[in-house]
Order: sequence, then structure tokens, then C-alpha cells
Amino acid sequence: MSAQIAFLRAVNVGGKAKLPMADLRALAEGLKLRKVSTLLQSGNLVFEASAKPAATERLLEAACAKTFGLETGIFVRTLSEIEEVIACNPFVKEAKNDPGHLVVLVTRDTPDAASLRALQAAIKGREVVRGGVRHAYITYPDGIGASKLSLAMIERRLGTTGTMRNWNTILKLAAKAAS
Repeated sequence: MSAQIAFLRAVNVGGKAKLPMADLRALAEGLKLRKVSTLLQSGNLVFEASAKPAATERLLEAACAKTFGLETGIFVRTLSEIEEVIACNPFVKEAKNDPGHLVVLVTRDTPDAASLRALQAAIKGREVVRGGVRHAYITYPDGIGASKLSLAMIERRLGTTGTMRNWNTILKLAAKAAS
């Protein structure tokens, strides 16, 4: 069994794709995932599983579609992968001083260097993007809500799907998975 974290895309955002976290926990427990818990209402699921993350993604996506009629991307990472994301953060100062405006974009595929450069070049504001393995780090120094750098734009430029969590949430999920 390994500690894993599932990031559900676009759940309970703007009144759409409503999914009570108690229902998500019950679904996960019914799938024989262990030590199941959630964090916040935005689709963060922490659990232990014997399957590899890719298999857990497929299992959760199929179960959410069948049980809730919710077809959304689910991105699963092991605790060690999230610890690596934390250790390799290129924005150490932002993580310390403004963690609410630093996000991790968890992606289906690894963004290639050319796509990351193209995305950075297309940004009109002060946002900065740096890539990682199946994730990217993005700073929003002027706030996420005011930014023109939307998830849709990011996905188009990177050629992959994903979901974002702020730095505080990433740290809390890692701590929850480690306990």
C-alpha cells in the first residue's frame, strides 16, 4: 500500500460539478481504498492504495462517472511524487512570502520545454511558469482572479490537461498523506 493523493478537476467550482466530499470518501472506501480522507471542498482525496497511480486514476474516473455522472479528470500522485514537487519548487521566496499566489498545476503529461517557453512568452502579466515532471509551478503575483492566465490558456499552450492547487493546499495534502 502506498499513500496517494487524487486531485479532481473542476469539482465544486462556481456551482458546477457539485460533489459532496462525504460522497467522494464513501465512493473511495467502496473501491477498497484505505485511510480515506479529503481536504477542503475542491476535490482533494488522500488515501492508501495498492494499485499504481495511473490505475487508481482510471478507477476513480470510471467510478465518479458511473456513480455521480461526473466526468472529470482525476490526477493521482504518490506521496513521494508530491514530496518531490515540494522539494524542487523553483519559487522558494514566493512559497514562503506569498503561498496563496503560488500554484502547482498537476498535469496528465509532462509539459515539454518548448511549450513552457511558448506559454511564458504568451503571458501578458507578471505571472511566471516553470515546469516539472507531470506538473508546473505558476506564480500569480497580482492574484489569480485578476490574471488573464487561465487554466484553459495554459492547457492549450502546454497541450495537456490539468488542475491547479495553491501551495498551502499542496503542503497540507502532503502532511495529511504522510500521517
